[in-house]
Amino acid sequence: MNATNDTLVVLREYDNTTQAEIAKSILDCAGIFCALHGEYMSSIYTTVAFPVRMMVKADDYENAIAVLDER
Repeated sequence: MNATNDTLVVLREYDNTTQAEIAKSILDCAGIFCALHGEYMSSIYTTVAFPVRMMVKADDYENAIAVLDER
């Protein structure tokens, strides 16, 4: 597997953890690896804007967008 396959890129940013977790579940069900970055900061510091970033492999980026746009 080359380095490009393992590179994570930001797919989307969410204002709250709940929205991010729902989107993560959709991608998980579609078999697309994703990780959330900043979900704990968003939960702890609710008065300050800390977006939750959804990260996917660079090679899955287009497919992940298509899956989420279907919903």
